[in-house]
Amino acid sequence: MKGMFDTLIKAFRLPELRKKILYTFLILGVYMIGGLVPVPGIDREAFTVLVRNWGQIGSMMDIISGGGLYAATIFAMGITPYINSSIIIQLLTVVIPALENLSKEGESGRKKMAKITRYTAIGLAFLQASLFTYSTRTAMIATSVKPLLAALIVVSFTAGTCFVVWLGERINEKGIGNGVSLIIFAGIVTRLPSMAQSVYYKSLAVGEKVPGAMVWGILIGILVAIAIIAVSIAIIVFVVFVQNAERRIPVQYSKKTVGRKLYGGQSSYIPLKVNQSGVMPVIFSMSILSLPSMIVTLFFQNSQNVVVNWFRNFNSSPWYYISYFFLIIIFTFFYSLIQFNPIEISQSIQKNGGFIPGIRPGKPTTDFILKTSNRLNWADALFLTLVCLVPTLVSLLTGLDNVWFVGTSVLILTGVANDLATQIESQLVTRNYRGFLD
Repeated sequence: MKGMFDTLIKAFRLPELRKKILYTFLILGVYMIGGLVPVPGIDREAFTVLVRNWGQIGSMMDIISGGGLYAATIFAMGITPYINSSIIIQLLTVVIPALENLSKEGESGRKKMAKITRYTAIGLAFLQASLFTYSTRTAMIATSVKPLLAALIVVSFTAGTCFVVWLGERINEKGIGNGVSLIIFAGIVTRLPSMAQSVYYKSLAVGEKVPGAMVWGILIGILVAIAIIAVSIAIIVFVVFVQNAERRIPVQYSKKTVGRKLYGGQSSYIPLKVNQSGVMPVIFSMSILSLPSMIVTLFFQNSQNVVVNWFRNFNSSPWYYISYFFLIIIFTFFYSLIQFNPIEISQSIQKNGGFIPGIRPGKPTTDFILKTSNRLNWADALFLTLVCLVPTLVSLLTGLDNVWFVGTSVLILTGVANDLATQIESQLVTRNYRGFLD
């Protein structure tokens, strides 16, 4: 913690970094202010009641949007359509050769991919806004021109998401850190006080159910709250430890004679992070598992069909948690498959005259790196299931709201904080080198 504060103090002493940090805070401030602007034509209380029926997916979207969903603001959908768009484009890059070639074209290809992702996000935002408006149509203010009012609501939701994406891109260009990640970070941080307050009062309610004197009930409730805080701190420490952990594969480079000089011969390593996939497998799994209940809520709300009732109660059944466990494992390996390429790493080592001690160059090196990566994927998958399922089960057993999101929020918060600290430190090193050369 002390090292992080020292890094921030050093960053503020440099004019360039101070300007970037202050600009980032300014953009996040604009995002917070924009999250207070209500969407016209919606009865907020009725809208909130309807959205709460969506279950965990609605709660997750509300927390990520900084409370904008339940408050029916123009930022109600937050950055979710852009995240979904990024996921879809990443998946399509694996199957569509044109997109794969585009992603390998350097800076120009990266800009084209960003544009494709942006336009896809706008389309998804419009589709999601239309579904929101249709599913909450009873919360619209009574008027004789409902089609026009519905169109206004859809445009407001879509425009809000587009503006949030634009704010994220401004952070990427002129600020510091990843804009989209920081916006999600800000949305979760702003919800932490209300989440803590909700957990505290729910803990007191648990204590009041204990037979005996009221004082003992309140004391037990306070002890429950303290236990939850202690477990949360333990989860934070555990998550930070695993996210910073890495498996270092040693690489030895052979010596080369160029002219009269001798180059190479040094030892290095390939760092493979244990938590390579971050929080993406969790988001994938939650989105897929919440889809059936959301479809039932949107289109079959009054149906009493057996299949519809089964999907309606799916989120509270044991099958949900079993599916959650296996989907996290599957998506951890899948995300590693599309992000990690052992063949390229092996070829890069060989081109630079390097080798892994005890492993022959070529296919054996590729197989060794792939085998090591798969072992780390198992550790990563078990880590994600442990962090996400334990708070979920605690929430289920105690009846405490929002405890289920502790694991996911901690993963997001610590991941973004680590990434931001790394970027600040790298820019500090760059500035120090420039000062030395000058």
